[in-house]
Amino acid sequence: MRALRRAFVALTTAGFAALLGLMALQPISGAMAQLATAALVAQPVSLPDMALGPANAPVTITEYSSMSCPHCATFGENVFPMLRAKYIDTGKVRFVFREFPLDIKAAAASMLARCAANGDAEKFFGTVQLLFQQQQMLMAQTNMTLRVIGKQAGMTEQAVETCGRDQTLLDKLAADQRFAHEVIKVESTPTFFVNGEKLKGAMSFEELEEILKPLLKK
Repeated sequence: MRALRRAFVALTTAGFAALLGLMALQPISGAMAQLATAALVAQPVSLPDMALGPANAPVTITEYSSMSCPHCATFGENVFPMLRAKYIDTGKVRFVFREFPLDIKAAAASMLARCAANGDAEKFFGTVQLLFQQQQMLMAQTNMTLRVIGKQAGMTEQAVETCGRDQTLLDKLAADQRFAHEVIKVESTPTFFVNGEKLKGAMSFEELEEILKPLLKK
């Protein structure tokens, strides 16, 4: 964990200046600004997206989340299951989960979820759910909790340790976070983009549904 912390703090991202160049535009406003933001949010930077729901769904929700964020855990445990049942599994919403780790423990948890999933979105979301359910233990006893959840996700203890030392994965995680922070101005978690519109902070299912209803009528 100490080595992971040093690496996380020292990270630099090759080619990040080129990504920032995407924002070298004249000021725009209103619908055009939202479209520009939506275009930036829509494309993954370094890591492939973990998403549920059809790519052609009329609404796309992108959440930037930290495994150490209590409000993110509350959304994941209480709101997301209802959102999935009513809107994602019925093809009305595509939900994209983007990691925005607020500390090294959250970064380690995000890496574990990626390793456990190995590209499988269902397994990724399942592991994220386990991590949120054990968030207090994750913060108090990080290494032990990662081993336990890794085992629940089908990983060996050696695989969990190898995942935690994956510098390439850590580099990509940090690159995506820097892009989110510096280009699309994500400053806190959870932050949501609903068809490009930025929404900060936790929401109840009822609040989220009020945002979705007019978009689904279009």
